[in-house]
Amino acid sequence: MNLDERLNPTEKRAAYSLALLFALRMAGLFMLMPVLAVYGQELVGFSPLWVGFAIGAYGLTQAMFQIPMGWLSDKVGRKPIIFLGLSIFAFGSVVAATADSIYGIALGRALQGMGAIASTVMALAADLSRETQRAKVMAFIGVSIGLSFAASLVLGPILSAYLGLSGLFWLIAVLSLFAMFVVQFAVPSADSKAPSGEVSANSKQMLELLKHPQLLRLDWGVFTLHLVLTALFVVMPFRLLDAGLNAENHWQVYLPAVLISFVLMVPLLIIAAKRNQQRAFFIFAISLLLFANALLLINGSSVWVLGVILAVFFVGFNYLEASLPALISNLCPPGNKGAALGVFSTSQFLGAFIGGSSAGVLYTAGGANLVSWFAIALLIIWIVVSLGLRAQSGIKSYSLTISSPDQPASILEKLQVLPGVVEAVVIASDNTVYLKVKTKEFELARALDLVRAA
Repeated sequence: MNLDERLNPTEKRAAYSLALLFALRMAGLFMLMPVLAVYGQELVGFSPLWVGFAIGAYGLTQAMFQIPMGWLSDKVGRKPIIFLGLSIFAFGSVVAATADSIYGIALGRALQGMGAIASTVMALAADLSRETQRAKVMAFIGVSIGLSFAASLVLGPILSAYLGLSGLFWLIAVLSLFAMFVVQFAVPSADSKAPSGEVSANSKQMLELLKHPQLLRLDWGVFTLHLVLTALFVVMPFRLLDAGLNAENHWQVYLPAVLISFVLMVPLLIIAAKRNQQRAFFIFAISLLLFANALLLINGSSVWVLGVILAVFFVGFNYLEASLPALISNLCPPGNKGAALGVFSTSQFLGAFIGGSSAGVLYTAGGANLVSWFAIALLIIWIVVSLGLRAQSGIKSYSLTISSPDQPASILEKLQVLPGVVEAVVIASDNTVYLKVKTKEFELARALDLVRAA
């Protein structure tokens, strides 16, 4: 195998260390989702309404600060901003740990969200990897997030039974400090930056992408996905308690549901790719979320039924969570990946905020079933929106550095006639050419020869 087809030592170290960083960071967030509604009941001012706001507050500040923190990392460096974000996150965790009211918890959660480093970490991953290997590094990080989510749903109820809600926040603060240790001693330092189009959320580009009908479908999708997920975990702990399952045993439902969902989700991804039926399976996965919420309306009072419902839900959720970023890369115009992911991430965190806050309001007004009806309505809209999805199979994006950017028109003309090239854009100021290609027809070596000879 050609060495260029493998991760080099720096890329391996970046993949492992940044995956660990993400896992530590996300575990602190995910562990709270299944327990806040249960263990927060002794707090001053506790109500389902404020539980929803406390869970969703993180998403609001993430949506507000994600892009500015990414932009700042372009100016002052990746690692300083990651340290800053982790420090803010740790401070928010301490505020929540010392709070004796649900209002203090909500404030701590909002502060946690202000330490918005996801875009900066992804930018650092891009800086530390060659374009040909970047997708592998990103995929490694994505897997770590999924595993962290699965583990946290189980560990959250178990640890909360021993530590309490305050102790869990203290543990999260400690995990943040350990994450700083990982950044300092395990994460490589970048000698160069990836092309800005790969990682930066340019405001002008973002406004243009808001008019892109295919990307808007995906932005609505990730908004709805995280809204429905967050809303579910505002009410699911109450449902399990009503079904007679003690809080410390909730993990006994979450663990089998998550494991079963992973076992069933992977074959769906493989079959969809082999049959080139991504849109059909995408809509099927949304339908699973819809079916799970419909089952909650029919019979949401049995522990066994709730376990089955969660398994069905997570099959759909995990499939969609894995598919959406890949579709963004597939559909975004060349050289606009950073801006496209900026809009995508903002939509995701806004969904989490509105999911938590709206679920709290609806649960207070009409109970858990009203939350399920709300989710069903949004999922039906998502299915209709997704009918117009036009994702292309076998499409991949490349960004190549131009050694001599004096004749961008000439370079562009030569690249556009190469077999398999769908779109090509040259950014002379960035010394970069962006390509979108059909993988079966495109030969990267030929493109590299043209770029080097320019």
